[in-house]
Amino acid sequence: MSVTVRVPAKVNVQLAVGAARPDGFHDLANVFLAVGLYDEVTVTPADELRVTCEGPDAGQVPLDRTNLAARAVVALAARRGIEPAVHIHIAKDIPVAGGMAGGSADGAGALLACNTLWGTGASRAELLAICAELGSDVPFSLLGGAALGTGRGEQLTALEVGGTFHWVFAVADGGLSTPAVYGEFDRLSEGTEVPEPVASEDLLAALAKGDATALAAALSNDLQPAALSLRPSLADTLAAGRAAGALAGLVSGSGPTTAFLVPDEETAALVGEALLASRTCRAVRTAESPAAGATVL
Repeated sequence: MSVTVRVPAKVNVQLAVGAARPDGFHDLANVFLAVGLYDEVTVTPADELRVTCEGPDAGQVPLDRTNLAARAVVALAARRGIEPAVHIHIAKDIPVAGGMAGGSADGAGALLACNTLWGTGASRAELLAICAELGSDVPFSLLGGAALGTGRGEQLTALEVGGTFHWVFAVADGGLSTPAVYGEFDRLSEGTEVPEPVASEDLLAALAKGDATALAAALSNDLQPAALSLRPSLADTLAAGRAAGALAGLVSGSGPTTAFLVPDEETAALVGEALLASRTCRAVRTAESPAAGATVL
């Protein structure tokens, strides 16, 4: 028997970042939106824990116990006194190290898959608690839809979304380390007063109404200057997408993927073609949001 779970990527439509805390983390007001790009995680009983991966950039995915999917399985097994003897296979479609929570998605997917395979009966609250132990973005990968993340992003409040939003994602060459981007944020903000992170009322209202134009006006990412400092070429990608007709563009999370909000599918196709022609990115993906969270297939 095996269990397969489909789990979505995310885009941060707002990422407000506070000053570094004593524990090294930052308080956030992080508005997540799940988008229709998915990894599929399959778990099958095996003699020992092992991880395999296929798909774009699969060679960049760690196949040892540092993989978030493996860590999720070990965490659930430890809570239930089960040997974590499964083969985890990841069919990768979310860009790797691209600021779209692909690793977090795999962690949430493996957790739900093993919970189903083993019949542990863990509640949604317990699964979310394990997710929070694994990483700040992992709980949202389980939940999906739209949510406001506070604390370091793991404390989630579900949000209403009143319509469908269309996105174009420009995938950059190589990745960006999330810790490196936060480190650059700290360097750039050194000696300044960093305000407390607060969710934008205009942005939340735009989501609830399904108003793409209003959402475009409210998009923000406090990590964008740090990502651009580490990867200046992303400015050319952002300019190319906006010039092609996107309502707005921003770096997705810690980057280096850039996300462009567009009014409809037709514009998405045009913006995607223009981005590829600009040679400022390696690949282009289009998707709609919101998307369901981790789902057993």
